Amino acid sequence: MTVATKIKKKILIVDDHPMIIVAYRKMLASSGLKQYDLEIDTAENIDEAIWRINEASASKPYDLTFLDIKLPPSSDGKYVSGEDLAILVREKLPKARLVILTMFNESYRIYNILKKINPDGLLIKNDVNAKNFIQAFQTALENPPYYSESVNKYFRKLGVETNPLDDINRRIIFHLSNGVKTKNIGPLVDLTLSAIEKRKSQIKKIFSIENASDEDLIAEAQKRGYV
Repeated sequence: MTVATKIKKKILIVDDHPMIIVAYRKMLASSGLKQYDLEIDTAENIDEAIWRINEASASKPYDLTFLDIKLPPSSDGKYVSGEDLAILVREKLPKARLVILTMFNESYRIYNILKKINPDGLLIKNDVNAKNFIQAFQTALENPPYYSESVNKYFRKLGVETNPLDDINRRIIFHLSNGVKTKNIGPLVDLTLSAIEKRKSQIKKIFSIENASDEDLIAEAQKRGYV
C-alpha cells in the first residue's frame, strides 16, 4: 500500500495576543487537511517577526503568513504597525502568501489595506471561525484572494462607488502628515494654493470634520488608515 506524500508548508503566525495564536494553531491542527505537513512558527511582536522573516528569507521561506494589522511598533520605531510588517513580507518573501487579520472593519481602512498591501486573504477578526479560517488558508495557497464576510460587504461597496479620496487628496494628506505647510504643498501636487485649500475642505467634509484643524484632519486620516 502506497502512503501519500504530504505537502510541506511553512507557516508564520504574527499576533500580539498569545491566546489568539494558540487558537489559530488549534484551528490548523484540527482542520482535517491531512494532505499537509505544517511547520508553524509564531511571533508575538514586530521585532520577533522581523527576525523570523529575515531568517526565513535567507534559508527556507514561508509559504504563508497570517499577520495581525494592529501591532505595537518595533523597538527602533521603523515599523509602526502590521501594515509596515506586511510590506516587509512582500519584499523579503515575494512568493509567500499573505493573509491579513484585523479588528478594523471601517471601509476606508479596508480599502487602504487592499490598495496598499493587496493581501492574498483579508479577514475581519469578528468574522473568524474555524471554518472560514481554514477556507482562508486553503484559498490563499491555492486560488487567492479570500475575503471574509465583512470584507466582501465593504469590497463590493467600494467596487461600485468612486472612492472620494483620489490620489491627489491622499498626497495632500501625506504631505500634511509629514509636516509640510499648506502653502508649500502646491509644487508637490501641481496645484494652486486655493485649489489645495478647496481640496482640504472637501477632505474634511468627507471625514465629517468640516471645522477641524489640519492636526485634526491628520489624526482622522490616521484613524481611517490613509497615513
